[in-house]
Amino acid sequence: MEQRGSAAKRTRRRWVGCVVVVLLWSVASAQLRYSISEEVKEGTLVGNIAKDLGLDKSTLKDRKYRIVSSAMEPLFRVDQNDGILYVSKKIDREEVCERSSTCFINLKTVLENPLEVHYVGVEVLDINDHSPSFPEKEKMLEISESVLPGVRIPLKASRDPDGGPFTVQQYKLSPNDHFRLEVKDKGEDGKIPILIVQKPLDREAAGSHSLVLTASDGGKPPKSGEMNIIVNVLDVNDNTPVFSNGVYSVTLSENAPAGTTVIQVNATDLDEGPNGEVVYSFSNSVSHRLLTLFDINPSTGEITVKGFIDYEEKDKYEIEIQASDKGLAPLATQKSVIIKIVDVNDNAPEIEVTSFSSSIPEDSRPGTTVALISVNDLDSGLNGKVICAVNENVPFALSPSLQDHMYSLVTKAPLDREKKSQYILTVVAKDAGQPSLSSEKTISVVVSDVNDNSPEFSLSPYTFYVTEANEPGVSVFSVKAFDRDENKNADISYHIIRDGSDDNKVTSFLNINSETGDILALKSFDFETLKTFQFQVVAADSGTPSLSNNVTVN
Repeated sequence: MEQRGSAAKRTRRRWVGCVVVVLLWSVASAQLRYSISEEVKEGTLVGNIAKDLGLDKSTLKDRKYRIVSSAMEPLFRVDQNDGILYVSKKIDREEVCERSSTCFINLKTVLENPLEVHYVGVEVLDINDHSPSFPEKEKMLEISESVLPGVRIPLKASRDPDGGPFTVQQYKLSPNDHFRLEVKDKGEDGKIPILIVQKPLDREAAGSHSLVLTASDGGKPPKSGEMNIIVNVLDVNDNTPVFSNGVYSVTLSENAPAGTTVIQVNATDLDEGPNGEVVYSFSNSVSHRLLTLFDINPSTGEITVKGFIDYEEKDKYEIEIQASDKGLAPLATQKSVIIKIVDVNDNAPEIEVTSFSSSIPEDSRPGTTVALISVNDLDSGLNGKVICAVNENVPFALSPSLQDHMYSLVTKAPLDREKKSQYILTVVAKDAGQPSLSSEKTISVVVSDVNDNSPEFSLSPYTFYVTEANEPGVSVFSVKAFDRDENKNADISYHIIRDGSDDNKVTSFLNINSETGDILALKSFDFETLKTFQFQVVAADSGTPSLSNNVTVN
């Protein structure tokens, strides 16, 4: 019989359904039991009630068969003439029997004239007509990158309205090195997927992970459902800022005005949020002096000039810059910035006379050193290369010394004090910068006298006339000599040459004032006795050795 076949089939398969008790009797009290699969077409034959009750056609003549009591009555109909039970509309087992291991529908039928009551039970068998589904299509998870491997994150289970083997049987996670899946069987509550961290997370390597969780039922072929899992890795301040350049080196012209940009450093932090925001500053090792010369923008890393930059004071600076993040426990890194100062021709040469003879004898040989001159320029390179010269048309020259930046001022021609007793020399020092800067130094050189000139008489020879009967002891005439030298070399003394010869006997009657050259007659002359006479006067200076000259007096 069909009902026995149905019973045998039920022993071979386990079904998950629900018991729907429409009337007050149990399934066990039903006279007839049938089974059909859900979703069968309308009009599908369920069973021949009359035949299964042993009623023949003659018994059914002029009698009607009908369903008299069932909440599920719209699902079935009975042919009142032959007692055959049909499906009147498509049956969804999951709708009719919620969460029941078996799904029975109890029908009370009657056969009229005379009235007979019959109880019929219909079991609705499950088919795999539903796919597993998750409560949400996409699940967002936030996991700190500092979590240790082994952390377990339970996920919501997938549900399948079907029963028995057609419910969710397994879960599968898309391949990922950092996560694996564990499934825990909760019995009646089904299988629960658990996401497990199996490898340390690094937000800087991967800020998020996209996973796909697939749930499959036991159908053949199986049906499945998916849920996208987005794991956002939360940042931990585990990265220090890193400067973009290995070496920062820049040149800066001296005298650069305040506010001039020197260089802009840049550092990045792989963390995010405050952990990745970089702040720039000078490190604690930077001296106070540097803080007065340079400034740094904490947000941009731009280093600017703050004070006066002087190459001559220092030609290179090394500043240690610090980049730190804004984490609760800030991480920082340092980097040196080398600033090379470029010289600007802002210093004129300096001339210094280190040794000087303000007076030089006029008989000095050419090459005689008059002064030692030091020339210095605080600039460097061409800006500090100095050319030194002395004004032309003077008997002096500058001779470079073996020592750097030293010159000797020497004579280059004979001197003659009697022609020029003083020279005003201008020493000019000029650098090779563009534009060139120069300095001047004035030196006064006095030519000292040397006794190189003999006295010279104003006349040569002298001729005087003396009246006879002159008064003895009175000056009768005088001679005069001059000397182009000076001081003692020009102090002249006079004397008469007395050699004792007969021609020079008259000199015994003459005397001369050694200082003035006045000649005095010691006796009166007599024209008749002596009409003319001649003698020699010598003029000598006081130099060493003394120079002299004589003149004939007639």
